Amino acid sequence: MNLADSEQQDHMHIYFYTPFKPLGHLTPSGDLMIAKGLFNYLVCKGHQVHPVNSLRTRWIYWKPWLWPKFMLEQQRILRKIIRNRPDLWLTYHSYYKAPDILGPIISKQVKIPYVIFQGIYSTKRKRNLKTLPGFILNKQALKSAQHVFTNRCEDLINLNRILPKKHLTYISPGIKPKEFCFDTKARSELRYSWNIKNEPVILSAAMFRPGVKSVGIAWLIRTCRKIFQENKRLCLVIAGNGEEKNRLIRLAEDQLPGQFRFVGQIPQDKMYRFYSAGDIFAFPGIKESLGMVFLEAQSCGLPVVAFANGGIPEVVKDRETGFLLPPYASDMYADAIKKLIKDKKLRAQMGEAGRQYVWRYHDLNVNYEKLELILKKISQLQGTKA
Repeated sequence: MNLADSEQQDHMHIYFYTPFKPLGHLTPSGDLMIAKGLFNYLVCKGHQVHPVNSLRTRWIYWKPWLWPKFMLEQQRILRKIIRNRPDLWLTYHSYYKAPDILGPIISKQVKIPYVIFQGIYSTKRKRNLKTLPGFILNKQALKSAQHVFTNRCEDLINLNRILPKKHLTYISPGIKPKEFCFDTKARSELRYSWNIKNEPVILSAAMFRPGVKSVGIAWLIRTCRKIFQENKRLCLVIAGNGEEKNRLIRLAEDQLPGQFRFVGQIPQDKMYRFYSAGDIFAFPGIKESLGMVFLEAQSCGLPVVAFANGGIPEVVKDRETGFLLPPYASDMYADAIKKLIKDKKLRAQMGEAGRQYVWRYHDLNVNYEKLELILKKISQLQGTKA
């Protein structure tokens, strides 16, 4: 066997499915960023990755008008797979609201391995009639998988209740740190465009959609009023867009007159410029699954102030790279920000610690090597059985 043949055998052909949100979805989110990161990593490693983007299963069990479309889509994909059989099916993010229905059925029909990345299992969903069908369908998908990867410790614990440990792997969440580095020039340019000189700048970023994202921004604005009453030179700069934008602007005008900027939605590949212009990154992260913005901000050298809830403690080291406070502890949250404002040396220490922390523990290209190796073993084992 020559080198070219060996490399070809080492490369996998993967069907990649995202039942919650397709890769081409226009609304940015942490989930979408993780899905794209995983997809792009596998492609860059030379694997043939075929995206299955045509069927979104969000609440599909309560949308009977979509069931015929599901049946037709299943048959269409099945015909394609039979003509060009992949090594495995990889689904990103299956949970009660958007369970993977396609993957388990098709994988079983064509006898290929079925794998899930970021599978979630929550028994409380079976106690509600609205979410019970999704709980059942998702549980079936999880138990059908040859392997399930998760990037949250809490999910790993829950998954252990229904799956053998040998079928579970924790992969630490990651970004590409090289894409989020401090840029001195960008700092000067943006602060000039925002009409900010030497005053400390608190940054925040989120999509302004109804729910916890906008609630978190509104809570931050109200909390910052306590800080700004003591220090009139501060400025809160918020990136993002969405239907709650006007309401949030009105709130800021009432709470922080003249001391805020809304800078709109920033393209992902320009976010490093935004982080470079700030001194502190503050976002509560209410019930945040992980919060990729925290990794991005730390990679650019910013200390973080957030809630100690959800998956945030997995991406921020409390009192080392920032401060994690009890949810809605407004005075404690404000005090943490004030401490960082007053202590420039502490800001620099935590910022540098955050940068090193991301490079050491949350480099996507390093963390996904473990996932790639397991996927290869699964596909190779299946090849010996075929």
